Amino acid sequence: MAKQALILIDIQNDYFPQGKWPLEGVEAAADKAAQVLQAFRQAGEAVIHVRHEFAGDDAPFFASGSEGAHLHAKVMNQGDEPVVLKHFVNAFRQTNLRELLEQRSITDVVVVGSMSHMCIDAVVRAAADLGYTVTVLHDACATRDQDFNGQVIPAAQVHGAYMASLAFGYAGVVSTDEFLKAQAAVA
Repeated sequence: MAKQALILIDIQNDYFPQGKWPLEGVEAAADKAAQVLQAFRQAGEAVIHVRHEFAGDDAPFFASGSEGAHLHAKVMNQGDEPVVLKHFVNAFRQTNLRELLEQRSITDVVVVGSMSHMCIDAVVRAAADLGYTVTVLHDACATRDQDFNGQVIPAAQVHGAYMASLAFGYAGVVSTDEFLKAQAAVA
């Protein structure tokens, strides 16, 4: 029987308006993440938080030990919800994330957080490659404008391109409302 876990990726203070690396639509995405977090808690299902810290004094954001590197209050871990500390884009790289999933006999992962084009993309692809069934809640993820070859690509286009790519071969990509309705239907 399938057993799922919610993985919250890098919903940290520096991504919010007063932080060092603010994302487009981060408040709305965090609200959606908090909504699904509450649903997982109420259902007694596994929740794993992931947060990033850069090593070194020249970190552009998420500096080790800084307030900006802390989990945002909207999705703070509670009780025995583990927090995985990572130093790379991929949350599975040199962390205990896979071990935590295996200890809980998890087969399916639901992913929310930031940034769509980096850490969300990396963890989704890695999880799928490791054999997990993956669902991404697209409206509970955020990113920012990107520069490429002298052109600014708006955050909405960056986000859309990455969600389309993940939906093509790595994950089910749905809204938070769609996911929660489907969960309620099987409960």
